Amino acid sequence: MESNIVELPSKNAFLKDLDQYPPESLRDPRLFVSRELSLLEFQKRVLSLALDDAIPLLERLRFLSISRALLDEFFEVRVAALKQRIQHGAARPGPDGLTPLHTLAMMRESALDIVNRQYGAWQSVLRPALAREGIRFLEASSWTERQRSWLHSYFRRELLPILSPLGLDPAHPFPRLLTKSLNFLVELHGRDAFGREGSVALVRAPRSLPRLIRIPVSYTRGPYDFVFLSSVLQAFMAELFPGMEIVGSHQFRVTRDSELLVDEEEIEDLASALRRELMDRGYSEGVRLEARQTCPPNVQKFLATRFELSPEDVYLCDGPVNLYRVTEVIDQIDRPDLCYPARRQQMPRRLVSKTDLFAEIRRGDILLHHPYQSFSPVLDLLSQAAVDPDVLAIKQTLYRTGVDSQVVNLLIEAARAGKDVTAVVELRARFDEDTNISLATRLQEAGVQVVYGIVGHKTHAKMLMIVRRERRKIRRYVHLGTGNYHSGTAKLYTDFGLLTCHQEITEDVQNLFQQLSGLGRVIELKRLLNSPFTLHPGLMDMIAREAEHARAGRPARIDAKLNSLTEPKIIRALYDAARDGVDVRLVVRGMCCLRPGIPGVSENIRVRSIIGRYLEHSRIYMFENGGERETWLSSADWMERNLFQRVEVAFPVLEPELSERVRREAIETAWEPRTEAWDMQPDGTYERTPEPDGRKYRHPQKRAQKKIPR
Repeated sequence: MESNIVELPSKNAFLKDLDQYPPESLRDPRLFVSRELSLLEFQKRVLSLALDDAIPLLERLRFLSISRALLDEFFEVRVAALKQRIQHGAARPGPDGLTPLHTLAMMRESALDIVNRQYGAWQSVLRPALAREGIRFLEASSWTERQRSWLHSYFRRELLPILSPLGLDPAHPFPRLLTKSLNFLVELHGRDAFGREGSVALVRAPRSLPRLIRIPVSYTRGPYDFVFLSSVLQAFMAELFPGMEIVGSHQFRVTRDSELLVDEEEIEDLASALRRELMDRGYSEGVRLEARQTCPPNVQKFLATRFELSPEDVYLCDGPVNLYRVTEVIDQIDRPDLCYPARRQQMPRRLVSKTDLFAEIRRGDILLHHPYQSFSPVLDLLSQAAVDPDVLAIKQTLYRTGVDSQVVNLLIEAARAGKDVTAVVELRARFDEDTNISLATRLQEAGVQVVYGIVGHKTHAKMLMIVRRERRKIRRYVHLGTGNYHSGTAKLYTDFGLLTCHQEITEDVQNLFQQLSGLGRVIELKRLLNSPFTLHPGLMDMIAREAEHARAGRPARIDAKLNSLTEPKIIRALYDAARDGVDVRLVVRGMCCLRPGIPGVSENIRVRSIIGRYLEHSRIYMFENGGERETWLSSADWMERNLFQRVEVAFPVLEPELSERVRREAIETAWEPRTEAWDMQPDGTYERTPEPDGRKYRHPQKRAQKKIPR
C-alpha cells in the first residue's frame, strides 16, 4: 500500500487553503467530501449517543451495538467495493479527487479511531454504569468458585458436545470460516494420542450457541450477571485438547465481502441464482480481520496470510471481537426505567372509529407520519380490500417486509378470495435476499403473480394500488410511501405515507406497475417523478427554477430531508443555486458529500444531521417556488444508485394542509432553536449544536410528535 497518503486537512487549514486558492470551477475536488469518510463520520455520531447521559442506559448499550453493526456493514460493502476496484485496476479518482487506494488508507485511520472509541465506551463508561445498576459482565478473573463450577458444568453440558476442534496439519488444512463468526486459534505443545506433535488448532463457535450466558441468580450477588461465550471457551479450552499444553488461545473473526455476484443478463431464473449465491456469501473474499489486543504479532500475521489480508486489514479489539452481541441482554433484563418510555402510536383523527377506508380516502388525501402515527391504516386498507367483493385487483411493491409479514399474509388472503394480485418483489434487497425469496415462493404458491422487477435496476419504490369497481366506474386507491411495508420498522423509522385516489396520481401508479411487469416504451407520467427516467432531470430543473426565482428577487428556498447526498450533479446544482442567493437547508442523516459554508460557493447552505430514538428515514424535497411551495415525498435519496440504477418514485403532496404538516412536522422541527442535532462543517466533520444557556436541548423527534394533529 502506498505510504504517501493525502490527509484530510483540518477545518482551519481547509478554509485557509480555499482562501488562498479559491475553486476555479464547481468540479474542484476540494468541494466534495469522500463518501466513505462521510459515512464513518455518521458512525461516530451514532456512537456518541452511547456516551450521552441523557439517554437511558440500555438504549445507550443499543447504540453501541448499532455502531458496531454499522462498521461491520461498512467493511462488507464499502471497503469490499474499494478492494474490488483496486484489484481490477479501476484507479480513477472520484469527485473528491481521491483514488481507491488513498481512500482505503484514509478510511483505515478513521475506522481505527471508531474501534478505539467503541471499546473505550464499553470498558470505561457503559460496563461500569451497567454494573452500578446490577447488570454485570463477568471476566474469568472475577468468577467465584461456585460460579466457575456452574460455568464448567454448563460448558460440559451445553457446549462441549457441539464444539469440533480442528488440529491444523497437512491432512487438516485451514478451513473456510463463516463471515463474522467467533473463532479461536489455539497454540499447543505436546504429543497427541497418535504421536503427532502439537502445533496449532482451530475452534469454531457455531452460531447456534448463545454469545452471552446468564448465570443463575442463586450463584451470583446481583440480579443480572452475564458471561461472554468467548470467556467460557477460553477458560475451559484445555478440555478440548486433553493431555496437551495450551500455549496461547486467541479469539478472532473475519469479515467478508457481502456483495452477491449475479449476472442478471446471463441467467434465466433470478431466484435460483440468488439462492446459489447466498450459500457462498458467508465464504467470499475477506476484507477485515479482528483479534484481541493480546494476540501476538506472529499469530496476527499467520491469520492475515490465511485470509489473504495485509497488516492494514487487521483491527485489534480491547474486548470481545463480537462486542455487538451485548444487546442480547436487553431482552433478558426487566428494567423499563433503563429504556425509552413506551409511546403510543396515534391514529389519524379522520380514521378514528371509521370502518370504510375507501370512503374516507374519497373525502380527501390522508397523510401518515410514522412512527408517531400508526401503520395500521395501511394494513386495514389492505385487509378491507382482501374481502371486499368490489375490489378487482391489488398491486404492490415489496422491498423489505420482514419474516412474518402481515402484508404478505393479506395479499395471500386476497388472492385466495379471487382478487387478481400482483406483487413486485425485490429479491436483491441487501441482507434480506433469503427472506424475500421465501416470501416470493409463498406468494406464488397462493396464486399471486410475482414479478422480480427490472433487470439491472432494483425496485425500491413503495407503492400499493387497489382497483375497485364502484357502480359503473373503476376507481383506483393508492398508498405511496417513503418507507417499507414492514410493520416493525414502521414503529422504529420516521417515514411518511400518503393515501389517495387522486385520478392523475393513481393513473401514474398504474402505468408504473405496467412498466414493472410488462414490456414497452417509457410512459409519460402526469404527476409523479420516477427514476431512472424523470426524477434526476426533474430535480435539476426544480433546483434551477429556484435559482431563477432568487435572481428575480422572488422567494427562493430549498429544504430537503435525506438519508444520503452523494450525487455530484445535484451537489453542483445546489452550489450554483446557493451562489444565486437560494437559501438551502439540508437535513442529511448519513453521508453528505457536499461541503457547506465555503466562501463564495456554499455560504447559503446549511447541513444538519439528526440521530435519535427513531431512524430518520423519510425523504422530503421542498421548493419555495416563488411563493407557490411544492412538497415532494420519495423513496429516493440523492445518490447515484437511487437516481440512475433503481426504480424510485417521488410524489407530490397536493393538499396545502398536508404540505404544511410535512413542513411543520419534519422540516421546521429540525431548525428550531435549542434543537439537538449535529451541524456539518466545511471540512466534513460535524459539531453538536451548541447547548442552550441553562436550558435543555429539545429533540426534533419529540417536537414532531407534539405537532401532529390529534
